[in-house]
Order: sequence, then C-alpha cells, then structure tokens
Amino acid sequence: MPKEEKTSQTLPERLGIEPDQIPAETGVYLMKDVNGRILYIGKANHLRKRFQAYCKRPEQLPTKTAALLRNIASVETIVTGNEKEALLLESNLIKRHRPRYNVVLKDDKRYPSLRLNWMHPFPNLGIVRKAAKDGAQYFGPYSSAHAVRQSLKFIDKTFKLRKCKDSEFNRRTRPCLHHQMGTCWGPCSLKVDPERYREVVKEVVLFLSGRTPELIRRVRRRMQEAAKRQDFETAARLRDKMFALEKTLERQTAVTSDFRDRDVIGLACGADRCLATLLRVRGGYLLGVRDFELPRSFSTDEELVESFVRQYYDTAPSIPPEILVPHSVENRPILEEWLRTMAGRRVLLHHPRRGGKVKTLQLAVRNAKQRLVEKEASDARRKELLERVGKRLKTRRRIERIECFDNSHILGTSAVSAMVVFQRGEPLPSAYRKYRLDTEGIPDDYAAMQQVLQRRYGKGKESEPLPDLLLLDGGKGQLNIAMAVLKELGMEERFDVAAIAKKDEKKGETRDKVFLPMRSNPVSFGRDEDLLLFLQRIRDEAHRFVIGYHRKRRAAVTLRSVLDNIPGIGPRRKRALIRRFGSVEKVAVASMEDLCALPEMNRAAAAALRSVLAQGEDGTKPAAVRSDEEYPGNEV
Repeated sequence: MPKEEKTSQTLPERLGIEPDQIPAETGVYLMKDVNGRILYIGKANHLRKRFQAYCKRPEQLPTKTAALLRNIASVETIVTGNEKEALLLESNLIKRHRPRYNVVLKDDKRYPSLRLNWMHPFPNLGIVRKAAKDGAQYFGPYSSAHAVRQSLKFIDKTFKLRKCKDSEFNRRTRPCLHHQMGTCWGPCSLKVDPERYREVVKEVVLFLSGRTPELIRRVRRRMQEAAKRQDFETAARLRDKMFALEKTLERQTAVTSDFRDRDVIGLACGADRCLATLLRVRGGYLLGVRDFELPRSFSTDEELVESFVRQYYDTAPSIPPEILVPHSVENRPILEEWLRTMAGRRVLLHHPRRGGKVKTLQLAVRNAKQRLVEKEASDARRKELLERVGKRLKTRRRIERIECFDNSHILGTSAVSAMVVFQRGEPLPSAYRKYRLDTEGIPDDYAAMQQVLQRRYGKGKESEPLPDLLLLDGGKGQLNIAMAVLKELGMEERFDVAAIAKKDEKKGETRDKVFLPMRSNPVSFGRDEDLLLFLQRIRDEAHRFVIGYHRKRRAAVTLRSVLDNIPGIGPRRKRALIRRFGSVEKVAVASMEDLCALPEMNRAAAAALRSVLAQGEDGTKPAAVRSDEEYPGNEV
C-alpha cells in the first residue's frame, strides 16, 4: 500500500475528474490504488450524485473515509440496467476481489449440517460440512458437531431411518446390526413400503424444521386411532415416540409466541471488529446460534447489516419467510426482491420498533455484544501471551506469525514434511502446507529438514509472508541445520528461530526443552509453564498434521497393486476381483474359467490379467506377491 499523502485536495481535484464526467445512471464504481488494486467497490442508484459526496475536503469527511480516499488513484464505473443488477454485480465483484475497505463476511468454521437426499427411494440423513445445490434438503447448520450428532442419535432411535450409505445399500444382502437392534427398518434387504417409509421421512422433516409441536399432535392423533381399533402394540410404539418428542421439546427454548419461522440478526461493534449473531427461530423455538465476524470498515451499521444479509443468504441452504434486522436497510425493497428470487417465495426484511419482535431482536443484540466481549478478551489474552513468549525467547521483533515444521517417514520411505501456521496465537489452516520429500529411502531427519526449509524460504519474494518465529520439532541438530540453511539463503536475520525437543524420561527430565541459536542450555520457563504449553500445542499440531499426511501417502502407495498397471483392468473390475477372490495373491492363482465367470470380466481382460500374474518360467514368484520396491511404477 503506498504511503498516505497529506493533502487537502478533494478526490475529484486530485484525480482531475469533473463530476459531469461520471454517468448519471445506476451502476457500480470501483476505487483503485496506484497499482491498480481495487480498494473499495460500491453501488449507487445515481453514480454522479454518489461521486459528488466525495467532493468534500478530507477534514470534512469521517476519518476512515478520508484514509480510503487518500489512497485512491483512479475510479472506474460500470453502468447497469437497474438497481437490482447493480446489487448483484457489486456482490459478485466483492466476492471475487475481496477489497480491503469492503465488508467481507468472515466465518472460519464449517458448521455441520444434516443432508436428506430425496432422490433416493429410501432417503437417509448424513452429516455434511458444506451445503450444495444438488436437490437435497439441508437442515442446520448446527452450532457444534456434538449438537448434530445428538440430533441424529435421537432420529435414529425414534424414526429408524436407514444408516447405510448408498453404495452399501446397493450391495447389502441381509439386514445389518441396526435392524437387529430395532433402530432401522432394513429397506436395503427387506420389503419395506416406500410410501410408508417416506411418511416417516416427512415426520423427520417436521422435527428438524422445528415443527415438533405439530409432529406431536400428529403422533398423538395416530396413537388414539390405533387404540380405538385395539391395535395396542402400534399405540404403545406411538406413545413412546410421543413421549420422546415431548422430552425433546422441553429442552428447546421458546422465544416468540406467534410460532413463525424467522432469522434474527444482532450486531455489535468494537474498536477493531464487528460481530453479527444469527438466531435461527423455527416455529417459535430457538434452534441455533451462529456468529460471524465483520471487519470494522468505514461502513455504517446500516451498511454492515445490508452486506451481511447479501453475503450470508447468497449461500444459505434455506431462507425463512421473515428476517429481523437491528437497523433499517436503505435498499430494503431491492433486497427483498433478491431474497424472493433466492427463496422462491416472499421474504420480509423487517426492522421492528415495537411489540414482541423487539424483544427477540434485543436478545440477538445481547448475544452479539456478549460474544464480542468474549472475543476481545480472548484476543487480549493471546496478545499478552505472545508478548511474554517474545520476552522469554528474546526475539528481535513482536511475534505475530509462527511457523512450525515436522517430518515423518518410516525408514526413509514415504517421507513427507508439513508446516502449520499460528497467526496471533490461533491456528491458520489456510496457510498450512504439505511437502513430499525426496530422500531416496534414506532415514535422514537432518536432510529432510534441510530440504523442506530450502523449499519454503528459498523462493525470494515468493516466500513471503515470512514468520516472526520459526519453530522446529527437534533438538540442537535440527536447529543447527535450520540456521545453516537460513544463512545460506541470507535470511538468518529476517526472523527468529527456536527448536522444541521432547523430554528424555531416561535422564529424569520432566519437561520438553526449547533451544535457541548460540545457546547451549535450553530455555528456562520457570513458573511461566503456560508459555511452554503454548509452544507444545503448536508442535503437537504440526505433528498431527504431518502424521495425517504421511498416513495418507503411505496408504496410497501400499494400496496400489499390479492390478493398477494391467490394460483393461479398471477400478470397477479391480473391486470385483478383490471382492470375489479376497486378495491379489488369490487372483494370481485363479483359473481362466473362474476369472471369466465374473460378470465384470471378459476373456480378453482375463487373458491380459493371467499373462501378467502368471509365474515366470525362471521360477520367480507371481508379480502379485512381490514387494512394492520391485515395482518402480508404484512410486507416488
């Protein structure tokens, strides 16, 4: 970002643009810096009038607006047919370019949801982290994985939908253990009426949609009808279901008396950030709470609410008939029309000023303020912790970004390395990196560390952003290797380095040790054991990440076989062969007749298979039972 210029000129004077040059039409405007980067994207019903609002002197504008305008070097306008088109274009451009001064919704969690696939004759529920427009029905997102598992556990016990995946459903020949335990109807292998099954699925939809009172009334009515015809077994089963639903309803919180579906948005702003809290109210009951962080830009509270509505409901799996907002929205009619298009029905965007809805809105605002206070307190604690870590390790700069490396291999094979990043004391998974190492089967941890550090920091400008602290999983050996690599790259002064080694219980050590360059003894943490625990947490996260990658790569190598290299043997035939014979070794000794008996095989494919798997004339063992090292093609 170029250095801000101290000037009293207005934006049009500095850019040499006359207001008359701006079109007097509806459209979108893009403000750019000297490098052509987009800093802000806005829309206006009248572009010329909006541009005239920036004709004031910097001292007459809000501080943040003046800071933005000092960095503007050019303005580009795009004319649209109407205000709705401008709204959609602005949203798309913000998502694509993510300008610095625009409000970009930040939600770093993928909350779990329940997915119901209506395309299958016997739909089932599955837990997903991302909703897709695939014709399925989604419920949630839930605030935690525990919450969604509890809901699924209750549904399994009460409604008895199938548990198996579609692939298992297609090949299962007899009921599974769930059916024997009475928690599944067993449609995979038993004759189950699809219409009756779908009636149960509709009950599940009522339950997940917050229509538990309505569902209880339906179950009670069916129970009474069964009792009248003296079908007491069915009546008892329905009675148990009704009691279970009533017990679940008691745990839910009623927040409105009109029993309508709505989302309630609360907003709270601090010095550096804003927090939007979304309450999902279905049938008058609170089903879930979700928080979203918004940057504290120069936007007003009304603009923040509008940006949140546009960005959240652009990808939301469902939109309720009513959305309560804490501030009036300038473009409410356009937003309501856009929401109607997204939902396929009328959606009301309402800012209540009296009545019971105000109390519901105040509840959302109180939640937002409370969570903002908690986040700011957590940020303060992490900042103080990082300052103490810097003092204890005697770093030359304030610690913001920490990168940690760890390696993994088995006797030098499938060698990998991984880097995890902690930003301001919290994991930053988007910056994690995996490295596949070329160690030629030699178990050399020092060579592995040297290779991965050269690849990470040996790219010049492309290596940025650099860490403030590089943490290595290892002792003095890894630390010395790292310092040698950084000195070779000319980066030994760019950031600080430390290594953390596990305690040696044989020597009576009770704590892990942290080593620094040019120091023989480990760092003494004294009573500040929380600092060591923080560094251990980073090291353990790197270890978890690299182990997961190593297992994945090792499985890819191990699970490959000679069948993958035979022409005419694809994944489908490979699965059929293994399912029929049990292993590649048994496939190798199978006769031509047995191979051709498989529906997926033909004589040409069986002949190709036999020619590769047959034992050689020189007495060598069949190819199927050779080790992986004998197959250069198996290297990943």
